[in-house]
Amino acid sequence: MAPLSKITLVTLGSVGGANAWGALGHATVAYVAQNYVSASTAAWAKGVLGDTSSSYLANIASWADDYRATTAGKWSAPFHFIDAEDNPPTSCNVDYNRDCGSAGCSISAIANYTQRVGDGRLSATNTAEALKFLVHFIGDITQPLHDEAYEVGGNDIKVTFQGYSDNLHADWDTYMPEVLIGGSSLSDAQSWANTLINEIESGSYKSQAASWIQGDTISDVVTSATRWASDANAFVCSVVMPNGASALESASDLYPDYYNSAIGTIELQIAKGGYRLGNWLNMVYNSEIVAKRDLEGSVNEARDVDSLPDLAGRDWLPAPRPLSRAMLAREAMGGSCCGSETHAH
Repeated sequence: MAPLSKITLVTLGSVGGANAWGALGHATVAYVAQNYVSASTAAWAKGVLGDTSSSYLANIASWADDYRATTAGKWSAPFHFIDAEDNPPTSCNVDYNRDCGSAGCSISAIANYTQRVGDGRLSATNTAEALKFLVHFIGDITQPLHDEAYEVGGNDIKVTFQGYSDNLHADWDTYMPEVLIGGSSLSDAQSWANTLINEIESGSYKSQAASWIQGDTISDVVTSATRWASDANAFVCSVVMPNGASALESASDLYPDYYNSAIGTIELQIAKGGYRLGNWLNMVYNSEIVAKRDLEGSVNEARDVDSLPDLAGRDWLPAPRPLSRAMLAREAMGGSCCGSETHAH
């Protein structure tokens, strides 16, 4: 792929900010997932979303980023990440009780919206919202810097990429994937997804794929999602900043050497996100939707309406703890998780 020009990068950075994985990455995760959902799961999801097109998940894959940028949706910003209070590159690890703050995190959000999407008593609007959040957050949690508190998930690590001064988080989210693929449209995402699906089916990922979903169960969402976060977080030490942040900040340019060292992990994580999402939606459909239909609604009708799950998932949160430095930094930014005015954590 030809490198993006500095002008192109500046333009990308000035339009809407960089979302987790960017629109390209999230749509690619969604297209991979569409390949692995059953026909019944696909029909259910299309009905929930009111979209029968061939891009029914990809079309809403970045909705959660758009929503959190609104006044009404600002409350959902903490759900896009979990701040691992570890010590990269010496030590990388995620601890749900230690790292998920009082405002929630990606793990508690996945638990909450897994519960909500299969609840059966929510409005059509709230059920669709739950599915849109799930599609996005299962993508978010595979990005290593969305599972890291250090320097606000890399937003405060100032680097140079292809001659443009930006931050490490933005490069992982958006710029390195777009250099690889050469664009960010849905057709670009579909093409990338097809490549990754081929690797899963018959290429370098074939022997790994089963391990990506091993042990996943919607009966213990927190454990499943914590495993995904821990898997991604490990790359912060081994790939993202193996020699520490200062080595990256002092580099004249992260392209091409650092890019070449990281892009394989980016592709791997996108593939994992899509494969996990497809499997997760199949489990939700089979264990929640079908099971409740089989009971002909008797269980749903008997349950207390007042026990509807909390919209923000506060019932999933660990015991309260003091705010971390990273959380305080985000609160000082008015609830934003950005390390710069154009790039979002």
